[in-house]
Amino acid sequence: MGKDKLKRFEENKTFKSLFQPEFEEVFRKDYHMKGRWHKEYFRNDNPLVLELGCGRGEYTVDLARRYPNKNFIGVDIKGARLWRGARSVTEENLTNAAFLRTRIEFIEWLFAEGEVAEIWITFADPQIRRDNKRLTAPMFLERYKKFLIPGGIIHLKTDSPYLHEYTSALVEKNNLEVVSIIKDVYGSIASGDIPVELAGLLSIKTHYEEQFIAQGHPITYLSFKLTSDKKIVAPEWDHDKYPR
Repeated sequence: MGKDKLKRFEENKTFKSLFQPEFEEVFRKDYHMKGRWHKEYFRNDNPLVLELGCGRGEYTVDLARRYPNKNFIGVDIKGARLWRGARSVTEENLTNAAFLRTRIEFIEWLFAEGEVAEIWITFADPQIRRDNKRLTAPMFLERYKKFLIPGGIIHLKTDSPYLHEYTSALVEKNNLEVVSIIKDVYGSIASGDIPVELAGLLSIKTHYEEQFIAQGHPITYLSFKLTSDKKIVAPEWDHDKYPR
């Protein structure tokens, strides 16, 4: 392990905004902050928004800057990446942002019923051959339902046509309400075809997104409401029909 990574891991321990539960604290066991994020960390009742697979935390940090009346938590397992976001939060004294180092598979033991208002999934691995690892798969959506408010919104921003089309098919199969669907985010922003507030949300660029754009990958966006009244089922899906 490189010296820089070791240094970051040590510095991570000093950040009050970075929570790093041990495996035993969250594996089929409620984390001590579950149901207490508003009261014990943010100390307000503002809506809580998660970013899953947040990487370096650019989206979480920028959302927190733009929306001081909301709280944001970025979730990822890579501590060396989270260091950047946690350091920014500390340096800027952003009191409405935090980070959580854990596996997303454990997410239901970290947040209580009705505790989260929205979820962002930004540039997640499409997991082309591993359906149950896909962050918009039924297994994960069922977990999100346990802590997302009724009708809470899930935002998917991706460079993967495969993940976008899969999720669109899942939304249609389950008759979920689409809030917005955009096939070319930056083309739509440039042409003024989307509302100003949404354009602001989607104009945030992560480190990896900059790379995808430079490589000519189209960036898409899909948002939908997740209801809790019925079980989510997978769409009929041909793995080989859609581009990766």
